[in-house]
Amino acid sequence: MPRPTGRVLTLLELLQSGGTRTVAELADRLGVEGRTVRRYVDHLIDLDVPVESVRGRYGGYRLAPGYRLPPLMLSDDEALAVLLGLIAGRRAGLTTTHRTASETASAKIRRVLPKHIARRLDLLLETLAFTDQPGEFDTPDADVLLAIADAVRHRRPLSIRYTDRDGRRSERTLHAYGIVAHAGRWYVTGKDARIGEDRTFRLDRIADARTLPGSFEEPMGPGPAQRVLSGFATADYRHEVTLRIHGTVEQIRAHLPTSVASLEEYEATTGQDEEAERWIRVELRVERLDWLPRVLATLDRPFVIERPDELRDLVIALADRLASYGRRG
Repeated sequence: MPRPTGRVLTLLELLQSGGTRTVAELADRLGVEGRTVRRYVDHLIDLDVPVESVRGRYGGYRLAPGYRLPPLMLSDDEALAVLLGLIAGRRAGLTTTHRTASETASAKIRRVLPKHIARRLDLLLETLAFTDQPGEFDTPDADVLLAIADAVRHRRPLSIRYTDRDGRRSERTLHAYGIVAHAGRWYVTGKDARIGEDRTFRLDRIADARTLPGSFEEPMGPGPAQRVLSGFATADYRHEVTLRIHGTVEQIRAHLPTSVASLEEYEATTGQDEEAERWIRVELRVERLDWLPRVLATLDRPFVIERPDELRDLVIALADRLASYGRRG
């Protein structure tokens, strides 16, 4: 059974979550009687925690507005979850420009952990292995990230200063639909108000974001994540590739995901299973072609290259190399 001190800390956590809590609710959560709740509240007040008593039908207790709580208290499981989250976030590149923030936060939590928990955590980290190598990513400014999140939440236009991949700088008005984390980077997708078209921007390339007066309607159709992936598949790159592949959508998507290629599904003939193998048009825009022959070989499905001819030459060259290797005795 929890000791009184533990229940007092639990009471503080309940009040910290916000709103007014009735005596009956607190008594039920703490497993005590109403008068005991009042005694615990007195203990918090003695510790200079400003707990307010709210009268009336829906009255109870709450923390004074604007009160900043003392240092955060975490259970052993909560501390472990936070530390593992910080480690995973650093490896995935999902941090802000203040990269040391996650490191100092980890150090602060580890510093106050009980010794036996700290030892167990060290053992976990020593035995933990990752199948991927930590990446080096350009990360967004924390103020920019929070400003965009606020604009998304309240559907407010944004003025952003953006630098594209060629180093060109511009100032844009953006109706931001959402923030998306993908492959170790942060993106914001929305309508560029000047040209009236949807665009996706990397947050690390946004130097400043300011909320503007006004509002806009939430768009219909795909969500922000799907819009970002679709934008990658149709981005303006050096080569435009068009293929016809004989197979199911699932077989093709296993090697050419939404972020890489767009698929055009043909109408199934009468009586044909919609999931049956059939010819599907695949379109990609890529900077380089050298990786595509290997993907097509791994796909192991009949295909036709419509364009470009350069890709056809690369596929034939790969096939010749494989055939020559296979004939070696």
